Amino acid sequence: MKTTNARRPARVLWTLFLAVCAGGVLSLATGLTPNGWMAWIAPVPTLWLALSIERRWLATLAMLVASLVACSRYLSYFLLVMPALPAVLALIGQSAVWVGVLGLSRRVMRRSHRAWTVLAYPLLWVSADTLMAVLLPDGNWGSLAYTQADLPWVRQLAALGGTSAVLFVLCLVPATLALLLWRQPVRGKGWALGATGMVVLAMLGYGALRMQQPLPGTQIQVGLASIDDAIGMKAAPGYAADIRDRYDTLIAQLAAQGAMLVVLPEKIAVLGPSQANAWQAHFATVAARHHLWLEVGIAIDDGRRPRNHAWLFDPSGRRVEDFQKHVMAPPERAEAYAGGTAYAVHDIVGTRVGLAVCKDMHFARFGRVYGQRASGVMLVPAWDFAYADAWMAARMTAMRGLENGYTVIRASREGLLSVSDAHGRFVAEALSAPMPGATLLAQVTVGPIQPTLFTRIGNVFGWLCVGLSALMLLAPCRSH
Repeated sequence: MKTTNARRPARVLWTLFLAVCAGGVLSLATGLTPNGWMAWIAPVPTLWLALSIERRWLATLAMLVASLVACSRYLSYFLLVMPALPAVLALIGQSAVWVGVLGLSRRVMRRSHRAWTVLAYPLLWVSADTLMAVLLPDGNWGSLAYTQADLPWVRQLAALGGTSAVLFVLCLVPATLALLLWRQPVRGKGWALGATGMVVLAMLGYGALRMQQPLPGTQIQVGLASIDDAIGMKAAPGYAADIRDRYDTLIAQLAAQGAMLVVLPEKIAVLGPSQANAWQAHFATVAARHHLWLEVGIAIDDGRRPRNHAWLFDPSGRRVEDFQKHVMAPPERAEAYAGGTAYAVHDIVGTRVGLAVCKDMHFARFGRVYGQRASGVMLVPAWDFAYADAWMAARMTAMRGLENGYTVIRASREGLLSVSDAHGRFVAEALSAPMPGATLLAQVTVGPIQPTLFTRIGNVFGWLCVGLSALMLLAPCRSH
């Protein structure tokens, strides 16, 4: 007993060292620009460590350390978008989800020692992801599923089961590898490996076939223009006029290059009601002068609750849509912005075009509404956070298009100007810039869409995983 007690501090220190190393590997699959391929193997060391440690308290400590190390990649971003205390709490909350999923997976796998328990980790992660998507104000932001946004054959699963289907397969592989590396006897390890291999091959086969399908429709030229410089309520008139005049110049340049539609970013100015009326008249004139469709992002502050709008003007200069942003980013929530409830769809050159603003498109249920309304294109003014989340925000938005089969045109300030098609491919992409700004011209295929399975049934797969997880955790299970 004395020898055992003497060795305990060394054993704990060694375990903590391994946990830090495992967390370092896991961090390759987290953050705002994660490595998509590494996401398939990065969780393996942490899962293996959770399975291998006998004592529950030590295993929990190791999982917590590894999770904190991995999630610490988000801390600088959290500090950018919120005060220090909420940022730290967000980091702790994110780590707690990892610990919960890992701990419950460990419990299921260690108490049964059967091959089917390889499903615990993917089922629990999809369940957590599904619940966060509907319960948290930021949804499933940062989901591991979005790490696959640049992997063509993998991301196509989203058209069937949304990000839940992508996440399930993504988590099944490391769970299988960890089970194989675990030294304890497990019945049917070979079956687990074979079944996982078949699932991965089926996913890749479906993705390859879908990527070969042509996207029907006609091609049009679209333009995006962005100036990072902000116009607030207290902006000097000359400063505001310079930025607006520069937008006029960028729009004229895009029109001269053949753009039939131009999209400007979110909240290019925060205006009082009377100023907003003047700006609306101004951009109506600009749209009519160049005979093009024009979308402009504007915030209106009436002294009570600010509102975030996207205006759509037709080629005659008439404002045909006035969409109000539904879901607010953390700074807007702090400023008590009022959220909208209506959706906006308008016919443009024979295609149904939907309107959204930035964070709206981070939510699958929001994006699906436009799929159900047969939108072939989404126009998305946006404003990212000092380029920090540019990759992640653009990929989350593109995933909505993949889930529902429509093109996404997203013009961001302090982020990316991007156009993605119904297969999630980025047709064109460029960084925004401060004065004198940046533009992007892209050729887009527009036409009627074929509803995806996800559009038809929604996140049924995710909720099925929630139900199966509950049964798995509540049902009695025989030990080996």
